[in-house]
Formats: sequence, structure tokens, C-alpha cells
Amino acid sequence: MTTDQKNKAIEVLKEKFSQYNNFYVTNTESLTVAQTNKLRGLCFDKSVEMKVAKNTLIVKALQQLDAEKYSGVIDSFHGVTALMFSDNPKEPALLISSIRSEFNIDKPLLKAALIGEEVYLGNESLTALKNIKTKNELIGEVIGLLKSPISRVLAALQNRPEEGSAAPVEAAAPESSTDAAPAADAGETPAAE
Repeated sequence: MTTDQKNKAIEVLKEKFSQYNNFYVTNTESLTVAQTNKLRGLCFDKSVEMKVAKNTLIVKALQQLDAEKYSGVIDSFHGVTALMFSDNPKEPALLISSIRSEFNIDKPLLKAALIGEEVYLGNESLTALKNIKTKNELIGEVIGLLKSPISRVLAALQNRPEEGSAAPVEAAAPESSTDAAPAADAGETPAAE
């Protein structure tokens, strides 16, 4: 590889690291061609970009961008390395788990992951990464929490009972019985005359 080719590869890697806030560093060394093709196909379907590059070029790209920010993952660049870039922080973890369960293997190995500003090191971090909530999941939970009190307020304003509340129904029952009593008295009076 010439110096110009190396510089171009570093620039491409820098663009990817700048474009994505989340990336995974994996070892795909012992995957068969069929397993690798399946992984690449899943990555394509889930909008996860998978790149393979030389470790020295990856390290140079990270150091040129922000050596301090990426210092936690620099030590994980050894052996065969495949990078997985995604906007969704947990999608690569789900793909890795999917390949493992489908082929009943323990590869690809997770070397490290950078999710926003958090660094996850080692294969044992995969479970935690699969359980990360995405931005949309968090927004849905917040909306659900906000919606519950609002529906109670609206129910009170409309003076209609909430589910499981029987108090307003009991209050309405005596009013209807008192209305029925005067009607009965009015009916008796004309009959007596």
C-alpha cells in the first residue's frame, strides 16, 4: 500500500468516525465466508456500515481526530479488526448476537464499543450493549409517563370517572332516586281527586 493510498484510507476512516457517534470494534477472524456474508447482509439490512482496515490506519485516524476522546478504545486494535458503524447504538450488538445464535458460534468477538462518550470494553459488554435504550425508545417512555397524569386531569375536568373508580357512580344514583320520588307524588295527587 502506497503512502497516498494509506492517507486516503485514513481520510475515509476519519469521515466515518466523524459521521457516527457509535461504533463497535470486532474480531471476525475465524468466521467462514458464509458467516461473513450473512453478517454483511444483516448489516446492510439494518443500516449498519461494516469496514475492515489495518489497525495502524484506524489508530492514526482516531489520533488525528481526537486522541483523548478515543483513548479508551485505542488498545483494542490488534489482530483482525472489523468496524461496525451505526446511528442506532444497540443494532450492531443485536447483529453480533444474531450471527452467534444462528451459527452456534462465539464469534464475532466484541473488542470494544464507543457509544456516544461511553466506552465498553470486552466481549462481556455485549449483553449491556443489547439492552441500551435507543433515543426513540426513551422518548416513547417519557411520553407514556407524561400521558398518564394528563389523562387523569382530563378525566377530572370532563367529570367522567376513570377506570376502576366507582365513587361518581354512587353519587349519581341517589340523585335519580330523589327525582323519582316527586314524580310518584305528583302522580298520586291527580288520582286522588
